[in-house]
Amino acid sequence: MYTQEKIRNVAIVAHVDHGKTTLVDGLLKSSGIFRDNQVVQDRVMDSNTIERERGITILSKNTALEYKGYKINVIDTPGHADFGGEVERVLKMANGVVLVVDAFEGPMPQTKFVLRKAFDLKLPVVVCVNKIDRPDARPQEVVDEVLELFLQMDVGDQYFNSPFIFASAKEGYATTDWKNVKDDMQDIFDAIIAHIPAPSGDENAPFQLLISTTDYSEYVGRIGIGKIERGVIQLGQDAVMVNYNNPDLNKKIKITNMFEFDGLSRVPVEKSSVGNIVAVTGVEGINIGDTLCDSSSIEALPFLKISEPTMAMTFSVNDSPFAGKDGEYVTSRQVRARLFRELQTDVSLRVEETDSTDAFRVSGRGELHLSVLIENMRREGYEFQVSKPEVLYKKDENGKFVEPMEQVTIDVDQEFVGNVMEKLGQRKGELIDMHPSSSGTMRLLFSIPARGLIGYRQEFLTDTKGNGIMNALFDGYAPYKGDIPKRRLGSLICSESGESSAYGLHSAQERGVLFIQAGVEVYEGMVVGANPKGLDIEVNVCRKKQQTNIRAAGSDEAIRLSPPSIMSLEQLMEFVESDELIEITPKHLRLRKRILDTNLRYKSKKHQH
Repeated sequence: MYTQEKIRNVAIVAHVDHGKTTLVDGLLKSSGIFRDNQVVQDRVMDSNTIERERGITILSKNTALEYKGYKINVIDTPGHADFGGEVERVLKMANGVVLVVDAFEGPMPQTKFVLRKAFDLKLPVVVCVNKIDRPDARPQEVVDEVLELFLQMDVGDQYFNSPFIFASAKEGYATTDWKNVKDDMQDIFDAIIAHIPAPSGDENAPFQLLISTTDYSEYVGRIGIGKIERGVIQLGQDAVMVNYNNPDLNKKIKITNMFEFDGLSRVPVEKSSVGNIVAVTGVEGINIGDTLCDSSSIEALPFLKISEPTMAMTFSVNDSPFAGKDGEYVTSRQVRARLFRELQTDVSLRVEETDSTDAFRVSGRGELHLSVLIENMRREGYEFQVSKPEVLYKKDENGKFVEPMEQVTIDVDQEFVGNVMEKLGQRKGELIDMHPSSSGTMRLLFSIPARGLIGYRQEFLTDTKGNGIMNALFDGYAPYKGDIPKRRLGSLICSESGESSAYGLHSAQERGVLFIQAGVEVYEGMVVGANPKGLDIEVNVCRKKQQTNIRAAGSDEAIRLSPPSIMSLEQLMEFVESDELIEITPKHLRLRKRILDTNLRYKSKKHQH
């Protein structure tokens, strides 16, 4: 057991992609967790497949390292604003923060968001300038930019004395002087031990544990993870579970299983004392924000309310003609169970039942948050349909509608500035600030309604030829900004079911851009392309050429088809209209009309007008 003075709890925070998770890898390797001959995958902390593909951390994870007789509990946090709920909670467990900044990009919007949270909790900061091995690294300028950011944020003087460490997490070294390359990570460990205080709390007082994150295991059910705020917890001890935001909760429990972290594994322990991060299992109904405390001194610890969802989609059972062909889990019961299971670990998510037993309303923190859930379910073998994402409005105290706003930071080359400003202006974006950034591009700062961003990311990449960087952050609620012009594209809709033919596609492509190639199974009511004029047009893509025995000269030239535009999930979420659905199966993403039958669809339109 480590004494309280020998424990350090540190959260690693950064902007997306600045190398947080790789840094944790480097720390694990240099602390001797792995055997010399052990094959270790990169970004060992990102266990989820989507996390690995996209290279972003979604769920916070814990690990613990030993260094010179100290135990360092490391918490890896997500850098993405959509997962801000995760960041806030996790910082509750930490006594200090390691801020990772890219040696080329410098501080980014997200950096500011995470820092703000750390400053509010008065946590000391160790700054780690990462990726100094990049040929375009500019460590000195980045140090100045970080200090400038501290100035802007109006923090106390103590932060200006924060230690700066220069590292290349990929190469596995850290150093206090960027010109002097070392071969290990010792300098960063030393800075953590010197600069981040040991956890406070009275060891002899009755115990108290605040649950800051949860995990789920098929075998033991819900796992509560948190830091012991005071006292000592022993196995078999009687305790009470209470919650600061829910005064009605008062439940007697018994501590039956308890684990501490060691490297990447959880180790069972008999007892654990103040300052340690532990995982508790076997407590039914344990939730984030619950306090477990000694029955002699019942006191709930204050806990941050989780950030509210800003966007909702309806998830329903797949009822297309191709339902059940690909997926393993297709019934409403299976989809429901899976959505409610997600609530066990994701606190920023809401799932509500609707009037229909086959449909569920799912609300989350933004487009990315919901698309990651859809993608995860799809890979697990689920089949379902989702509706167009809608923004969640609220009413203020005067009964006026307010909507969620985003603060968007955009870095683009000079030549694209006009185009970006025009597009965001149409979407009710307001330019707040504009200045050249240190890397030679222009940095634009906008305030824009969250709904204005749906559908823009893809456009933005096209408009800036893939060179622009865009970051959005939730920026509170503001009065409704008025209508935003809709997508200008109409849909090309299949008029019959069958297999698409080159002949049929050839005549359809004159009407717009196609989403499919020849030899694809289609059904009536499926959307197979987009029409630039903004009209919905029926097309028959299964049409075959009439066979005749007379050959006309010149009529059999080879049919040329343009390559289809294959859309990703995010693009579909942006393209889909309110009378359409996205069909999601493990193998396919299809777009379809809600009403598949052409005549019925026409009639319902007539009734609406």
